[in-house]
Amino acid sequence: MLATIHSAAVLGIEAYPVEIEVNAGWGQPAVIIVGLPDAAVKESRDRVKTAIENSGYKFVMGRTTINLAPADIKKEGPSFDLPIAVGLLAVSEQIRGDRLEEFALVGELALSGEVRSVNGVLPVALCAREQRRRGLIVPADNAAEAAVVSGLDVYPARHLREVAEFLTGTREWKPYREDVAALFAKQQHYDVDLQDVKGQEHAKRALEVAAAGGHNLLMVGPPGSGKTLLARRLPTILPPMRLEEAVETTKIHSIMGLLPRGEALVATRPFRAPHHSTSTAGLLGGTANVTPGEISLANHGVLFLDELPEFHRDVLEALRQPLEEGRVVVSRAAGTMTFPAEFMLVAAMNPCPCGFYGDRQRECRCSPGQITKYRNKISGPLFDRIDLHVEVPAVPYRQLSGDAGGESSATVRERVLHARELQYQRTGKLNARLSPRELKQHCRLDEPSQELLKMAMTELGLSARAHDRILKVSRTIADLEGSAMIQAHHVSEAIQYRSLDRQLLV
Repeated sequence: MLATIHSAAVLGIEAYPVEIEVNAGWGQPAVIIVGLPDAAVKESRDRVKTAIENSGYKFVMGRTTINLAPADIKKEGPSFDLPIAVGLLAVSEQIRGDRLEEFALVGELALSGEVRSVNGVLPVALCAREQRRRGLIVPADNAAEAAVVSGLDVYPARHLREVAEFLTGTREWKPYREDVAALFAKQQHYDVDLQDVKGQEHAKRALEVAAAGGHNLLMVGPPGSGKTLLARRLPTILPPMRLEEAVETTKIHSIMGLLPRGEALVATRPFRAPHHSTSTAGLLGGTANVTPGEISLANHGVLFLDELPEFHRDVLEALRQPLEEGRVVVSRAAGTMTFPAEFMLVAAMNPCPCGFYGDRQRECRCSPGQITKYRNKISGPLFDRIDLHVEVPAVPYRQLSGDAGGESSATVRERVLHARELQYQRTGKLNARLSPRELKQHCRLDEPSQELLKMAMTELGLSARAHDRILKVSRTIADLEGSAMIQAHHVSEAIQYRSLDRQLLV
């Protein structure tokens, strides 16, 4: 007898349909799984057998073949346990009825028959809807995540027995519902605020400009000056996530198993801060199974690289393409995957190895050669791709002991939202993403501004890419003021954010 169960598997950040064909025949008792299963899938034979028996059912006898189609794609993980168990019950006629065709199933089985959570349920739910399945049976801990997908009934399974009874028609089971709009609004909350940072008004202004135009930012200052404190508050002044952005970001976190249990959406801007010892695969993605990396986990959010010169040079150089294109293409023996990487890069570094070069309170112990070697760990091409460079000096005691913390994140966010609305109305994209043709059309300068920019290019020895970055930042500063034209003081402020070029590239 033959039974077919519908499921899905994740490849990259998308899911594809998988048909689990179970055939029971005569012969020596054996269970054979084909269709390029990995070790976790092969081990499901023992888990499923024990789970079926502990749920009060009989395990099928004879030679049983289980095929996972399509057979040319490797199947990974324990998410096929539940559909394989249902297929074995169906082929032994312990489940009867025509409801198997209507549903897709995913889930890991415990030896007791309980259904355990798995990764990547959100893309599986999207795939089930595309396949026009009536419903999706998932582990109870994954139900909220799957219920985000509209037009699909989601059934939270806690035990193999209740799944079997539902498919047989002897159990009534109401689908799990989630008010996505209310949930999305409720979860858009940050525990930190820009008002927490005392002093550093110049750095706060740079954060606002970066957020308004989607620009990358580098902060340079001694230890304890507040660089990390500022970076962690950048997401709070970015516009609230749209539902489409939240779904795309949640898919990536779900695949990596980073979605908290019972949580349906990543509704706040991600903030990822990998350690400086991270590898290229850890940052870009890849490994043996071609999974997303840190820059994709920061999609629609912020990637913070603290102690920038301490990262391996090849890791930093690998950031060039994603910074320009907003995506990363990873090629491995297992295949080529494209992952989204629409993130803002915020980096922080000390001015020298000891951290106190230029500090008025503490003496720098580094030699000129050590300082030059330390700064040159950042290549010119990568440095050019960072739009704003800002110095973050140590905060005086009188500011630390005061009560005033400046504007709140909500106040700054309103200005950022207004500036972004102007950009979308003008070009349909943020200023940081303007093409050379759009730059020429929308970033025209009057004669005083051109003279100012010409002098800066000559004095600082800036590259052509740095020239374009100054124009983009000038356009953003003008948008924050609501000015239709770029004026000289806009260009002057933008040039000020490139003042570290000469210092860092000597």
